[in-house]
Amino acid sequence: MAIPRGGLMTAEPVTTSRFVYNASAPVDPLGDVEKEAEKGTKRNRAKVGSGRPSSLLYTYGPGAIMDLPQFTVMPAGLDDWDRIWRRRDGIPQIRAPRLRDVVRMLLRSPDVQLRPFPWQAKRISMSNEGNDLGVPSRVFPQWLRCTGCDMLGSLAQFDYTNTHPYRTDLACFEHTRCTGRRGDKNRKAARRTAVPARYLLACVDGHLDEFPYDLWTHRGKLCDQAEFPLLKMVDRTAGRGATATIECASCGLKRPMNEAQGERAALTLPRCRGRHPHLDAFEPGGCPNETRLILVGASNLWFPATQSIIVMPESQQEKVSDLADQIRIALGNKLAKYRDDLDVLRDVLDGKVDVTMLSDDVLTQVVTAASAPLVPPEDQEERLRTWDPVDLLVPEWRYLLRDPLGARHEDEASGLTLSKRERDPQLRPEIARVLAVERLRKVNALVGFTRIDAMDRAGDLPRRLVPLTRAARPAWTVATEDRGEGIFLQLDEQKVAAWEGRIYDTDLWRAHRDAHRLNFGRRFSETAELVHPDTRLKPPRYWLVHTLAHVLIRELAMTCGYAAASLSERLYAWPEADERAAAVGLLICTTASDSDGTLGGLVQLSEPARLQRVVSGALYRATRCSSDPICAMRTPQDPEDFLHGAACHCCVMASETSCERANRFLDRRFLIDLPGSSVGFFGRVE
Repeated sequence: MAIPRGGLMTAEPVTTSRFVYNASAPVDPLGDVEKEAEKGTKRNRAKVGSGRPSSLLYTYGPGAIMDLPQFTVMPAGLDDWDRIWRRRDGIPQIRAPRLRDVVRMLLRSPDVQLRPFPWQAKRISMSNEGNDLGVPSRVFPQWLRCTGCDMLGSLAQFDYTNTHPYRTDLACFEHTRCTGRRGDKNRKAARRTAVPARYLLACVDGHLDEFPYDLWTHRGKLCDQAEFPLLKMVDRTAGRGATATIECASCGLKRPMNEAQGERAALTLPRCRGRHPHLDAFEPGGCPNETRLILVGASNLWFPATQSIIVMPESQQEKVSDLADQIRIALGNKLAKYRDDLDVLRDVLDGKVDVTMLSDDVLTQVVTAASAPLVPPEDQEERLRTWDPVDLLVPEWRYLLRDPLGARHEDEASGLTLSKRERDPQLRPEIARVLAVERLRKVNALVGFTRIDAMDRAGDLPRRLVPLTRAARPAWTVATEDRGEGIFLQLDEQKVAAWEGRIYDTDLWRAHRDAHRLNFGRRFSETAELVHPDTRLKPPRYWLVHTLAHVLIRELAMTCGYAAASLSERLYAWPEADERAAAVGLLICTTASDSDGTLGGLVQLSEPARLQRVVSGALYRATRCSSDPICAMRTPQDPEDFLHGAACHCCVMASETSCERANRFLDRRFLIDLPGSSVGFFGRVE
């Protein structure tokens, strides 16, 4: 990551594209600090840290705040990443047409491509190759507090030091004239580290801003004793929310931060300015929302909006559509000039799109598809309004329902290898079918993020998504590509449907439904009439498959050679609706970002005898929990609003890297019979 020299946004904004851009703080991916004249014998370096692609996608993406050892940074928007890509001869892309089409719809941009993070491995350890690649970031928040004297000041009041070529953890901001908390003027000044001031302002539309400490202390007025007052943040109870007091050493005024919380916040906090610090921009016209006090490390500061697919073999129609899209983007308006002369077209496309293996008939078909008009915006909006994330899973489910061609089917284009497994005679009859997924390729893409509310707590998600670029139509978004292996289990649909019909009439399900309504109402920032909470409640079959996946992950981790946190679930559980057939199955997989994928320890457990032992062991262990009988009998009752039943970290819950629903919608009683309950799908387990 590289840091530009940040500054407070005080310049007059100028309008560009859909946002208001602050021209006073240009972003330089190499960092202005690296370009400054050397002071003494050493210069500051641009690199301040590193992160894995998965963490930059799910935890520290653009707009999030990343904790470094001494300060915090915010990865910049994708506009600033373009400057890095322009330094390279070629821009790599990740090919996943089905995911790319969904990303284009969500971003309302017809030409979006999927690109990996700007990273390049070094061929020689001492080489400088790849040093100009990285994720551009800016320091945020830009209010810092001295750990020695509690002085609260802007970034410009502290010195930045980052001179060690290999120890980025030593990079820090320092107060060079700290006299300590007693303020003894005769005491020799010392250098003390400064840390980020932890309070921020956020709104439900994803805007984030610095807390106005100066105006807060003086209650919306200017200090009458100094043009630039000396502020202090006095906090003797660190880590307990808004316990600090902001003091003005120039005039003596004080104000506690707890006045910015609770019911008083609406009367004391300013209106939102519509700021997007990752874009260095403001929403034109501002923002009508009220602001909320939020801490730098708050869990609701940044929720990634990601979409992912398991890449499946493409049909002939999908291949034609993908090639047509590549040609349309490569030639643009020049396509009409060459479309009638295929020989000239092949020469023009040489080095841009590989059409050497296509016959003239197929190429004509591709060119015709590329020349077709794009989908009108109104039709795209209608598709976006009715789109369901389940639509990404349906093609995977349909393909996994097919038996492989022969004992083992391998598709090089998609990177998918399937092997059919026979059922062990002692395997539970509720499990109808088993597939060994010996190789798979998973692609994940970031389309935006939300603040305050997670994706499933946003009524109008397209409106609530915070953009990743200042451009109204982004040209690309960041994605990751993983390879691995897995085990696919399909449950008996007829048995699940009969069981699900009985569950709907139980007191247990009604308790979960009521708890979900409470939970939704308390964590939904928009008008409640926009979305009925029952539309966001997963059906009983989902609870069943989800709980089964978790107990299997725990059991598989004991013998497959991978830690439980390295295993993840992909759930196919939805009732029949419209043209979508019902599904009930799961894929337990493990993936790695390297090109070789994983080592095969998981897929070996899909062999009939081994899988039977895994399933039997998982169900047996689910009958007992060290927190029983409390866990086994846990049922939400008003005013409780938790979204799980007989499930805890001792028996079912998994790490956040494994679970796609943050350990919600789990209940062992839907899986097996427990004392006092007889609604388990697998019945009583001995």
